[in-house]
Parts: sequence; C-alpha cells; structure tokens
Amino acid sequence: MFNHQKFSAVVLGLSLILGLAALGYLLGSYAVTVKEYERTVNVRGLAEMEVEADVVIWPIQFTEAGNDLEELYNLIDSNNNKILGFLQRNGIDASAVTLSPPAITDRLAQLYGTGSPVELRYSAQQNLTVYSSDIAGVRSLMSSMSELGREGIVFSGAEYHLQPEYIFSRLNDIKPAMIEQATREARAAAEKFADDSQSSLGKIRSASQGQFSITDRDRNNPHIKNVRVVVTVEYYLT
Repeated sequence: MFNHQKFSAVVLGLSLILGLAALGYLLGSYAVTVKEYERTVNVRGLAEMEVEADVVIWPIQFTEAGNDLEELYNLIDSNNNKILGFLQRNGIDASAVTLSPPAITDRLAQLYGTGSPVELRYSAQQNLTVYSSDIAGVRSLMSSMSELGREGIVFSGAEYHLQPEYIFSRLNDIKPAMIEQATREARAAAEKFADDSQSSLGKIRSASQGQFSITDRDRNNPHIKNVRVVVTVEYYLT
C-alpha cells in the first residue's frame, strides 16, 4: 500500500515537472513570436505621372473710356460682338463663353475736389470668360488676339487673375494605377531593408495614402501637369 502511494506521488511529480517544462517552452516560443512581430519597417513609395490638362478657363478683359455714357455702352457691346464672332469663327461655341456686366468708373466723381482735370470721364472694364476642353484650340487663339487689337480693342492681361487656368479633371481615372505603382515602390524599398537586416518581409501592418498633388510641370507650359502621390506602408519583418 505504501509503495503504491509512493509510486503515485513520483508519477504525479514527474507529470508536474513535464507540464511546467512544456508550459515554459510554449510561453518562451510565444514570446519569441511576439517579439518577431514587433519588428517592422516603415517605407514610402512615390508615384508621379505627367498629364495634359483637359479644361482651360481663359479670362478676356478689355478696357474703354469716353465722356458719353451711352456711347461707351454701345462701344462695349460692339467689342463684345467682335470678340464673340472671332471666337465662334475659330471653333469656340457661344455656350462656352460667359459675359460679365461691365464695370464702369466715373473718374470725375473719384477726383471731385482735387482740381485735377479729367480728359475722359468714364472708364469701363469688360470681362468675358472662355471655359473649354479644346486646350490646343484655345491656346492657338491666345496668340491670335492681335487680330482684334488691330480693330481697336485694348486688352488687359498682365494681372495674375487674368492668366488662363488649366485644370486636370480626370484624377479618378489614374488614381488606381498610381497607387499601385507607389505601393510597388514602397515594397521594393522594404525588401531592400529586409535583405540588409537578414530578415524576411512579412505582411503589411498598416498603410496610408497621402494626398494627390497636381502642379504645373513648368511656368512656360501650365497646361502640362505633374500628378504626384506618396504611399506610406509598414511591413512586418520576420
């Protein structure tokens, strides 16, 4: 009886020792695994693409002056018709042109009490805006405005707000391909890090996409745009 109890105690003790050893091994293995998963590399991938604008907004402004207000308005109407006719003859539909009300300034009222002479009492600014997808056609017309200048129309154009604006509106069409390219660039950088550290590249831990930026390629060709995006990816290293 005593021997049987002693044998049972020995078996129980050995079982406890083996169980604790196995538990220790499992906990140690888990700790190593967790530690391995804490090893990560954070990389960025860049994608750039050169595209042409697909919309142009072209402001046209001319000025006139005179002493008779009615004659001044008639002259503005005549110039508007000349410009609209010129645009339509060159392929710009009337629906693509917006005509703003003329801005009339009474110089006599502005100089009241100063004693300065006023040769022409009224001055006027008239704005027309062309909104078109025909980039090449509009750019060609910009260099042909001298034809209207010879007819006595005085155009403004040096001011910043009168510079043509070029827009690229098809960003959604190229987004998937650019994100894919940026992600490939990020993975290539991560694989280089993994090789240098004698590790293997694991799964993606996190990823974030930066904002797309659209800028002019250069100041002389604002209709050519540079689209850019940066993707940030964090990989596990094993």
